[in-house]
Amino acid sequence: MLRLVMDSTGDLPEEWLKEYQIEVIPINVHMGKETFLEGVDLSANQFYSWVKRTGLIPKTSQPSPQQFIEVYRKVAQPGDVILSIHLTSKLSGTYHSAVLAARELEQEGYRVIPFDTLAGTGIQGYMCREAREMDRRGADLDQIIARLEEIRNSTEVILTVDSLDFAQKSGRVKMLESILASLLQIKPIITLARGTLAVIDKVRTRKASLEYIAREISKRMGGSLTNTAVMHAHDQATALEVSERLKGLLNIKDMFVEELSIGIATHLGPGTIGIVAYPVAEGTK
Repeated sequence: MLRLVMDSTGDLPEEWLKEYQIEVIPINVHMGKETFLEGVDLSANQFYSWVKRTGLIPKTSQPSPQQFIEVYRKVAQPGDVILSIHLTSKLSGTYHSAVLAARELEQEGYRVIPFDTLAGTGIQGYMCREAREMDRRGADLDQIIARLEEIRNSTEVILTVDSLDFAQKSGRVKMLESILASLLQIKPIITLARGTLAVIDKVRTRKASLEYIAREISKRMGGSLTNTAVMHAHDQATALEVSERLKGLLNIKDMFVEELSIGIATHLGPGTIGIVAYPVAEGTK
């Protein structure tokens, strides 16, 4: 049986993680002098409460190769194939840690295939789900990886943040643009392209930014049947409103609304709303 692993920056409803037998390796979150594992001993509510109480922004780090090795050994036996699907290597060292762990375990008879999504969050989750569905239909590993590459090449990710304080301090968005947007008190529109985040436009109100990202994802999908997710950082009500708006703009097969992982929210801040979408494969419509 194919074993599936993703890091905790990938987002998927809890019931899907169980249904599709996806193992999640947590990232490390450093809060003051303490280090926590996302989703293990640190919840989203605890994270936001700590930020509000201290006024500080936690640091994050990728799982070490040894942490990966421990997870791989837990979920598989020598001879098994482990497909390990991860956050873009251009924003995190997580994929590289998986590669190092795979090389070490190769000597013990494990076959680990790390896959760089060049994205993350809901797309990472969808990739895991599609990999499991294809595996259950009898697809071989080459066919599954080819499909993941199709998703990677056709994925669109667009988001808006409510404040640029987090993005400025993390350095994940171009600093000059972040400072400019902050000074003008406007809302940036951010896209994930070729694995990196960049500001593509700026609008003056929260309402305008939400409408912008909904219409922009619709334009990029061009009427294709899509799998879609709306991600939010501690703002479920707004995310649900955006998901309702998308029902009138996109041709949707599947859609879910999910809390943005701590590993991503740390760099973008509360109030972030993001939309991810990609075309459904021919033959599965």
